[in-house]
Amino acid sequence: MKTVNDFKEYQLLAMSNGMKLESWKNTILLRPDPQIIWEESKSDDLWKKIDARYERSNTGGGIWQIQNKHMQEQWIVTYKDLKFNIKLMGFKHTGLFPEQAYNWNYIREKIKKSNQKVKVLNLFAYTGAASIAALKEKAEVTHVDASRGMIDWAKENVKLNGLEQEKIRFLVDDVTKFVKREIRRENKYDIIIMDPPSFGRGSKKEVWNIEKDLYDLVNLCTELLSEQPILFLINSYSTGLSKTVLENILNLTVNKKVPGYVSSDELGIPMQNSNLILPCGIYARWEKKQEN
Repeated sequence: MKTVNDFKEYQLLAMSNGMKLESWKNTILLRPDPQIIWEESKSDDLWKKIDARYERSNTGGGIWQIQNKHMQEQWIVTYKDLKFNIKLMGFKHTGLFPEQAYNWNYIREKIKKSNQKVKVLNLFAYTGAASIAALKEKAEVTHVDASRGMIDWAKENVKLNGLEQEKIRFLVDDVTKFVKREIRRENKYDIIIMDPPSFGRGSKKEVWNIEKDLYDLVNLCTELLSEQPILFLINSYSTGLSKTVLENILNLTVNKKVPGYVSSDELGIPMQNSNLILPCGIYARWEKKQEN
C-alpha cells in the first residue's frame, strides 16, 4: 500500500464505527467511511472538538451539521506548493482526496523526467488537483468533467495557484463522447489520467457504469496516445473492483499497443499516533519502459 505521510495540513485524527475524524488545516470534520468497520474508544477529547459532521439520511444522501458557528464556508489547504479550495459538499465530500497526493507527486516526477513538452488528458477530472500538479511542471492540460460545478471549482483552484496563464482547456462533457471526438480530430496525449466514478451521468444525462464501461473507455483512449507516451493512470474507489482488474484492463489495452510496465497498489492515509491505516481506493498505471 502506498501511503501519504507528508500532508501537513491534512491529518486523519481518529477512526471508529464507520466514522473518520479529520483535521483540514485546523478545521475538524467528522465524516462517514464504509471501510471503518471496527470500533475504538471515543473518550478522547479529540471527538469533542468537531466543527462540522456529516449525518446520513435514512432515505439516502445526508447533510452537514455545522457545530461551530464561526466556521468558514470555504478555506484553503496547502500540500507542498499546491493549494486547494475546500468546501463542504453534498454526499460528504470536500472537493479533495488527500491520498491522491501520492499520484500528484508521481505525475510531476514523470513530467520532470521526460525532458519533453508533455500533453496531459485528465478525464473525470473533478476539482482539478491532478491537473494543477501537471500544470506546475509546465505540461499542457485538457481537463474534462461532466459537471459544470466541478469545472468552475477547478478553475478556482487553477487561479488560486497562479496558473491561469498556463495551457489548460476546460470542457464540460461526457467523457466517452469527448474521447471519440478527440480520436476523430487525431489529437494525441503523452499522459492520460482518469478517476472514474462507480456510477455517473454525463452532461446530457448519459449513464456511466464502471463495470460495464471502463474497459471500452480505456481501449478507446489507446487511440489518443502519442508516439512516445509516458503514463496511463487509472484511479478507482469502486469496492467491486480490485487493483488486479485494473491491471488486467491496462495489459489488454495500453500495454498491448505500447509495451511497457503495468503496476497497481492500494492508496491509504495513516492515522496519527497509531499504526492504523485507512484504505482509500486503488490505482493501476502503465508506464513507458525505462531506457537502459
